[in-house]
Amino acid sequence: MQSISFGRELASVLLKVFGVILTICLIGAVILFFSLGYTALSDGSCNIAVMPIEGVIMPWGNGVEYPEFAVTPKDVRDFLSLVEADDLFIDGVLFEVNSPGGTPVASEEIAKMIGNLEVPNAVLIGDIGASGGYMIASAGDKVFASSMSDIGSIGVTMSYVEESLKNKEEGLTYVPLTTGEFKDAGDPNKPLSPEDRVYFQNQLDTINNEFISLVAYNRDLTFDEVKKLADGSTLIGQKAVDAKLVDQIGNREAVKTYFAEKLNKDVSEISFCEYTDPLF
Repeated sequence: MQSISFGRELASVLLKVFGVILTICLIGAVILFFSLGYTALSDGSCNIAVMPIEGVIMPWGNGVEYPEFAVTPKDVRDFLSLVEADDLFIDGVLFEVNSPGGTPVASEEIAKMIGNLEVPNAVLIGDIGASGGYMIASAGDKVFASSMSDIGSIGVTMSYVEESLKNKEEGLTYVPLTTGEFKDAGDPNKPLSPEDRVYFQNQLDTINNEFISLVAYNRDLTFDEVKKLADGSTLIGQKAVDAKLVDQIGNREAVKTYFAEKLNKDVSEISFCEYTDPLF
């Protein structure tokens, strides 16, 4: 009987020790979790995660003079990771676009992230959704804009100031030392040759065609329909709706109605979770 009693006492002690260790581990995990910058999108009081796509679209944020006025693919990727981790409360995503554009690849990467989302999503364009900003906006399930929003500017530019005449007046001479004909193409210190112009125009046309194709796919339009609009100009509000670049004129209330219908909920059940970058 003594051995049996001792065995029970030992088991009881071990269970208590195990419980203490488990509690310590859980507390440590929680502390580590939050120390790494985790921000819950919802505490259960809201169900539509909102991310602002504001400023210039860049491939990276490091070195940008005003990073709060730029957005990168990593910013969006981090946000969507939180959305995925918070699927208990988050039913949809709203992207509020206010951007004049940015680099082609970064814009395309963000647009494809939005296009690949499995949760219901929408885009609300603010003052401007142009160039790369519109590329991103076009990927939403439904695109809203104000009647005064500036939308479109489908096209590509790489214009620059050529300073060869200024250098000549100042007595400066450009000395070409390159390993290939086009290695210094576009250097502002030398005149743009006819061959350089053809070279760059071919690159621009290729990128522009990719831009048109992506918008056509996102908006369920033909390549030719989008190409007619791809002169670099923008359209205001209703004209963008008429051109099928935007689905509807509306504000956040219109977006709430959309999500309510999409999720079979009452509008009163739709509430926005405002996301802010933890770095700012």
